[in-house]
Amino acid sequence: MSEFPSPWRRMRAHPGARPLPRWWPVPVCALAGALAGGVYGLARPAEYTATSYVVVTPTDKSDPATALGFAQAYGRVATQVAVIGDAQAWAGVPADTIRRNVQTATSPDAPMIAITGTSGRPGEAADIANAVARALTVNGEHTEESTGVRLVQFSRAAKPVDPSSAPASLTALVGGCAGGLTGGLILLVRPKRREPAPVPAPALPSGVPYGGAR
Repeated sequence: MSEFPSPWRRMRAHPGARPLPRWWPVPVCALAGALAGGVYGLARPAEYTATSYVVVTPTDKSDPATALGFAQAYGRVATQVAVIGDAQAWAGVPADTIRRNVQTATSPDAPMIAITGTSGRPGEAADIANAVARALTVNGEHTEESTGVRLVQFSRAAKPVDPSSAPASLTALVGGCAGGLTGGLILLVRPKRREPAPVPAPALPSGVPYGGAR
């Protein structure tokens, strides 16, 4: 009963067969990363973002520098419980959903607050941003006498048309780059392949000339 030849025996039987090149992990890892990134981009649900802007203006009791300072303060409290608790009624979603899907940003040069809402539905993203902006301006009206600044909704968030999440082509490109980098790191850490030592020629008996006796 004959045995199946092992890969090593097949290679010995076919001397012309070449082993894989040493750099094979780079294209293999790049292809695997691109496939994984593409699948992730297709499987991940689309996300939409909408941004509303609130401007802080000084009253007769303050100056622009005071308004700029309060803009930074109101930007930090926009995601607190008091503001989000008022915003949930206008947004139509629970307070926890608003807290997870709203972000604020301020500028050191302008007394303006950007409120960004994120959701898998474009209409809900706009509703979250506008609700938090409205709740923030209402809370600002209650403290206008003590702060000397007024909060005004400068721009309402519009319903987004295109998703803000990365498309599958971009995630595939990022995955391919990460996979190629991983393959390069594998080349750096793997040991180099050693070439087999040459087999020395057998020694001829003394008195026999080179090339054999005639």
